[in-house]
Amino acid sequence: MGDKKGGYIDKFLKKADKAIQEGVKKADTVLEEAVELGSMTAKQASKASKEIHKQAKKEGDALQKRGIEKINDGISTAKKVTSNTQDDLEILKHLGKLRKSDVITEEEFKAKKKKILDRI
Repeated sequence: MGDKKGGYIDKFLKKADKAIQEGVKKADTVLEEAVELGSMTAKQASKASKEIHKQAKKEGDALQKRGIEKINDGISTAKKVTSNTQDDLEILKHLGKLRKSDVITEEEFKAKKKKILDRI
């Protein structure tokens, strides 16, 4: 299951990276047109292009970082749910023993069981 989710995130990151790269290409095209029309020198266009590439790299890195953080958040949440479920199952077993030993009544057991199962 983790591979599947990771695959989806990789797919979205690739789409986002592609969108960033397409934006860079469009910006470079506009800069080339500005040079051709004489409204900008080749040196100015080169400098602007470098800045655009630098910003695109920065945004791509930030996107990658956010993707990794989301994956880690998902893993952490899944671990907590699994851990809590195991704890709840142990509590149910313990309550079952208490019921069999007549420490708690059938009604008390059912009430606690319902609360625990509602959490799972």
